[in-house]
Amino acid sequence: MNWLKKFKYNPMESLQNFNAREINYFIEKDLLNIPKKEDELWNLPEVIKLINKQESGGFWKYPGGDKRFRSEDYNQIETYRNFGILIEKYGLNKNHRAISNAAKYLFSCQTDIGDFRGIYGNQYTPNYSAGIMELLIKAGYEKDARIVKGFEWLLSIRQNDGGWAIPLRTRQRKLDIVGMEENAIEPDMEKPFSHMVTGVVLRCFAAHPEYRLMDEAKTAGKLLLSDLFKKDNYPERGTPEYWLKFTFPFWFTDLLSAMDTLSFIEFSVKEPQIKKALDWFIDSQQRDGLWKLKMLKKETTPYWLTLSICRVMQRFYN
Repeated sequence: MNWLKKFKYNPMESLQNFNAREINYFIEKDLLNIPKKEDELWNLPEVIKLINKQESGGFWKYPGGDKRFRSEDYNQIETYRNFGILIEKYGLNKNHRAISNAAKYLFSCQTDIGDFRGIYGNQYTPNYSAGIMELLIKAGYEKDARIVKGFEWLLSIRQNDGGWAIPLRTRQRKLDIVGMEENAIEPDMEKPFSHMVTGVVLRCFAAHPEYRLMDEAKTAGKLLLSDLFKKDNYPERGTPEYWLKFTFPFWFTDLLSAMDTLSFIEFSVKEPQIKKALDWFIDSQQRDGLWKLKMLKKETTPYWLTLSICRVMQRFYN
């Protein structure tokens, strides 16, 4: 475990002393390479509680929000959120009925051309399409023809620079309910990529054992690195501070999700920007071995972020 020597303080003791069964499961599985049963966490009370809220149609109901920015199909985003929690934090996959039912619902949101539509109304969502695909791949659907169709769509809608952006935004349109109700707006391919969108799309490529090896993924990864610690080209992430606002399970693009992604796409610490990012985490570590970072969602904790940082360091330094 040479990667542990890169830290100022050993994070393993604090992680293991937290004594959460799900954290210890992934410590053993991912960091210590101890074989684990896939269903070891499936009957935890937190899992049962979340599954009990799932509707018979496989989705979770969206609890509310500002209707100016919510399409009628916003149950899709709540399903995406809970789907991610069950997969990323508790290791569920398509062998569990809740996951297979949710996957059936999510695939029903896929259009004939391959994208997943509804969260932005009638508009294209390369970020959410890829985010949903990432989780479906992790759930065991990587060989499904519908995933292949999704990748074909993602590759078809890239900007000319090799990255991705929200097509509506490349036409200087707002993300509001009025714009969402219009017919899908085609992107202006000449406009620059969005690092927020590109980072999310690349997570989908990184999750797939074949698509992560594509030249297109490497090209987009270089673009993502070129924008590290910079503001996005579009308003949603208009200041650099968003790189340092974290979530787990990953949602938008932040420094940790970007490093996690690039650790799968044949990047190494020889890349100056990779080393710069990893050094930021090393320098930001607390004496207890954890990280006190800005967290954007309630399901994120310092322990999940610490585990994620350890995974990243293990991949880059082993």
